[in-house]
Amino acid sequence: MKPVEELVQQCTKQGFTIASCESLTAGLFSATIASVPGASRVLKGGFVTYWTEIKEKVVHVEPSIVEEYGVVSGPCAQSMARHTQQIMDVDFAISFTGNAGPSTMEGKPAGCVYCAIATRANTYLFPFQCDRMDRNEVRIYVVEQMINNLLVQVKKECE
Repeated sequence: MKPVEELVQQCTKQGFTIASCESLTAGLFSATIASVPGASRVLKGGFVTYWTEIKEKVVHVEPSIVEEYGVVSGPCAQSMARHTQQIMDVDFAISFTGNAGPSTMEGKPAGCVYCAIATRANTYLFPFQCDRMDRNEVRIYVVEQMINNLLVQVKKECE
């Protein structure tokens, strides 16, 4: 069984819901979850917040975070996940922000990615530096890694 299939199965079994807030992945996480039969029982929805103003206006990322750390940052990823969890009222919200490349952005190198998972109680940060990958390889890689990380978190919630 693929990790994404196991994730949907585990969430269905426990009655857990998921939402996403995606920047560099542009909806790839949600599309990957939706590729699994039965995903509609767990995937409530998601935001694609490619532009900074959408991060601020739609999911309420604090402008002070963007000013101090930039959108390619851990604090931005955590804010995206935390606010999405609250807005969507889900058990797990996952966020993706970063620089898929090919050039430097906000002084951060191509492949610098920050993801976060917000539960009802906590928010967890997952930084990545994806070297020697093109932009689509970065996007695919972080989605795969975060599906695995989310599956671990779901299993922890079941303990």
